[in-house]
This record gives sequence, structure tokens and C-alpha cells, in this order.
Amino acid sequence: MTLTATPPASDPGARPHPGLAALAARHGLAASGARPSLPEYTRRLWGRRHFVTAFATARLTAQYSRARLGRLWQIMTPLLNATVYYFVFGVLLRTKEGVADFVPFLVTGVFVWTFTSSTVLAGTRALTGNLGLVRALHFPRAALPVAYAVQQLQQLLFSMAALTVILCCCGQLPRPSWLLALPALGLQATFNTGLALVMARLASRTPDIAQLMPFVLRTWMYVSGVMWSVGHTVRGDEVPHLAAVALEWNPAALYIDLTRFALIDSFTADQLPPHVWAGAACWALLAGVGGFVYFWQAEETYGRG
Repeated sequence: MTLTATPPASDPGARPHPGLAALAARHGLAASGARPSLPEYTRRLWGRRHFVTAFATARLTAQYSRARLGRLWQIMTPLLNATVYYFVFGVLLRTKEGVADFVPFLVTGVFVWTFTSSTVLAGTRALTGNLGLVRALHFPRAALPVAYAVQQLQQLLFSMAALTVILCCCGQLPRPSWLLALPALGLQATFNTGLALVMARLASRTPDIAQLMPFVLRTWMYVSGVMWSVGHTVRGDEVPHLAAVALEWNPAALYIDLTRFALIDSFTADQLPPHVWAGAACWALLAGVGGFVYFWQAEETYGRG
């Protein structure tokens, strides 16, 4: 008689006995935490949409609960940044020369850029900051980075109300072109959500990425035309061709330009380069779909180790 050794349950390389596997399959049982198919995963995530919205709203409410000024910091932070950038870049480095309506130009750029940078940073903490929830409950893990992205979108909508007041004070009154900001911000939100999913997976395996990202984002901001005009720069002869192409197709710069085109008179009066809407849509599709698939591929590994 031949005996077949069965590895102990504590052995990480242990595999279920073939007979038990067949029995489980016959009764419709599956391995706990196994990754579902992509369509099924998408269906389950859609079924958690109410949890995503409630989780995002709760985090946004609690974020400033201990601050005396509360949610006013949602608009004060980008405004204080814009003030610093105005004096450093606009006055000292004279980037405002040749840029009409520089204050609306700068404030719009800061608000739109903050939306992307905050979402990316939030994505790095989506899983690592909720390990207890990930390990205790069974749900599509993508719900967490998506909820963090929704939280930043809610914060942006609150900030846009303040931006509207600032623009009106600078003589930029509402007009039909302002409606173009809605699809522009929609594309940006899709792009940001995809990046949050990518960063959540990367940070779940390498938590040090969360410490590195502020430096990466700061560099990205400096080349995205937040404080200076990308259009004026790339039209200059001193910029190499490859650098000009990289600046023009920079996704952050595209979303900033689209929002400025919708909200600021001097931008709307100019002809928007034809690649901007196409580039913004392509980046949103690539990041949104690609980030979701990339996150789904590691679904069964989250919360382990």
C-alpha cells in the first residue's frame, strides 16, 4: 500500500486534496478571497456604490472635524498656495508677463492641479491605511481607492464654488463656455481614479512609495503649467522639440488648459489646440481602464503579509 503525504494546513505551499477540490466544485464552492472575473468584479464593485459614496462623505466630513475653521481649509489651502506662487513665480520670476488675467489663470491652475495631486496621494493610503477593513471584510478592494477618489471629487466641487466667486471678483463672469468645465473635470476625475488604483496597488506592496510621491508630484506640478503658460513656452525656439511635445501632451497640463479655456475670457478667445480634447480623453481612458484592470489583477493579494 502506498501512502500519499498531505502537507499540513500551516504549510504555505499546501494544496487542497484533489478529492476535496472536486467535492467543492460539485457544490459550487470556491476558494475564499479568489479573484473573480473582470465582469463579475465590476458588477460587485457597482453593487457597493452606496458604500463608496458613504465612505467618501464620511472621510470628507471627518477630515477637518478637529480644525476650528473646518471645511474652509478645503479652499484656504489652495488659495494660500496660489498666493505664494503668485509672489514667487508671478512677481519674482515674472511668469505673469505675457499672460492675460494672470490671477484667474493661476488660481484655476492651482485648484485643478490640487485635485489630481490630492487624489494620487490619497490612493497611496487607500489600502495601507485601511488594513483592518481589508482583512476583516470581504468586498471588492477597488472600492477603497475609488472612494478616496470620490472624496477628492466632492472636495473639488466645494472648492469650485469658491473658485467661481474668485473669478467673478476678477471680472470673469459666468457664460455658456463655463459648461465645458463639466466634461473637462469629468475626464480628469476618470484619469485621477485610474491613477489612485495604480498607486493603491503599488503602495500595498511597497509602502515607501507614499513617502516618495510628494517629491514626484512636486516635480510634475512644475512641468504642468500651473504657474506659467505651456502654450507660450512651447512656441518659443529655445525649447527642444521632444520637450515641447512632452509638455503639450502632459495629462495634468491638458486638464488645466481645458478648465482655463472654459472659465477664462482670454483663453476662450484663443483657438484651443486640436490635440487637447483628444489627448484628455485618451489619457482618461488609458488611466481609468488600465488602472482598474491593473488593480484587479492583484485582488487576491491585498491584505496579506
